[in-house]
Amino acid sequence: MEESFGRYLKQLREEKGLTINQLAAAAGISGSQISRIENGLRGIPKPSTLRKISEATKVPYELLMDQAGYLQEAELASVEVVPEWATSKDKRDFRKMLEDDGELMFDGIPLNKEDRQRIKDVLTGLFWEAKQMNKRNKPIHRPHSEE
Repeated sequence: MEESFGRYLKQLREEKGLTINQLAAAAGISGSQISRIENGLRGIPKPSTLRKISEATKVPYELLMDQAGYLQEAELASVEVVPEWATSKDKRDFRKMLEDDGELMFDGIPLNKEDRQRIKDVLTGLFWEAKQMNKRNKPIHRPHSEE
């Protein structure tokens, strides 16, 4: 993924008619960092770095996040269906978890509607997985019979 993102970034930079140093200056990051990304010598940049590159190149942040692989990972983890074993209490707990629709931020940057939905999708999958694990690990309490 690092090499393919590096190739993508180099192609994007060249399409915009920018040198490495021009992109680095516009994004507020070092030219050597841009060079290492393009040559696959550095891992996938953090979302905050992608945000800077997005602003410098005028390319949508979501597109860079997708190219870097962040959004595919979130989509793979999403689950949209309520499991058959979920009780009404489980469903209530789930709705309560998702009701808190406050300002979601990542690295100090407010998330847009699509990113918030992706995060909710990931949380949905994690919530149901944790609930199921909890049900499997719970001891069965049976009333003591008097003999």
